[in-house]
Amino acid sequence: MDEILQKLTEFGREGLEQTGLAFLALAMVVSLVASLFITHLYRVFYQARAIGSGVQKSFPLLGPAITAVFITIQFSLPLSLGLLGALSIVRFRTPIKEPEEIAFIMLVVASSLCCATFNLLFLAIILGTAVLALVLIERLELASSRRSAGLVVVRLSKDQGADAVLSFLNDKIKKGALDSMVEEGEQLVISYRFVGMPEDTSGSLREGLHGAAMGAEVHLYFDQGATL
Repeated sequence: MDEILQKLTEFGREGLEQTGLAFLALAMVVSLVASLFITHLYRVFYQARAIGSGVQKSFPLLGPAITAVFITIQFSLPLSLGLLGALSIVRFRTPIKEPEEIAFIMLVVASSLCCATFNLLFLAIILGTAVLALVLIERLELASSRRSAGLVVVRLSKDQGADAVLSFLNDKIKKGALDSMVEEGEQLVISYRFVGMPEDTSGSLREGLHGAAMGAEVHLYFDQGATL
């Protein structure tokens, strides 16, 4: 068994020498550039949207490290088996606060594998596809944010006429429904949920509600999630 492992190790070293240090250095440099590019994509498209764990700071080190690992193990069967055993024991507990971080980590891993196998054309295709996907997602989210879901809360006195408020809401909002109507002493709180109302109509909606019930308090909430 020891002789077999020794022969496999020698075979791996010969393959590493035949590949050439220049190609290995080129793979590491390309992996670093790709990781920096992915870090820039994360900052442009997602860093300002929510508070994450700052995982993008590790991309410039993570990419070359993964490339070096896969360059090493592809020429040595014992090292690949040892890495498999180590990963089955070690569990990484890095906090992932945003789902987009998982996608960017997988993008770094994929680009590193392309560099380790010297498949630079496929690396360019992967990065180009990622940029296209991010641009399309941003355009779709921008289009959908113009027509949002949310809640209108109107607080008025009982003698101001809730029927006029409900009639105005039914006429103004095409896709909406009464959510609740709560009496609080001498006041009445009406909650009206809507879907697909353009955000630029919020001003006219508030003015119309004040006209339907003078002195009423109007609160308008848009459900946007964590997207800005």
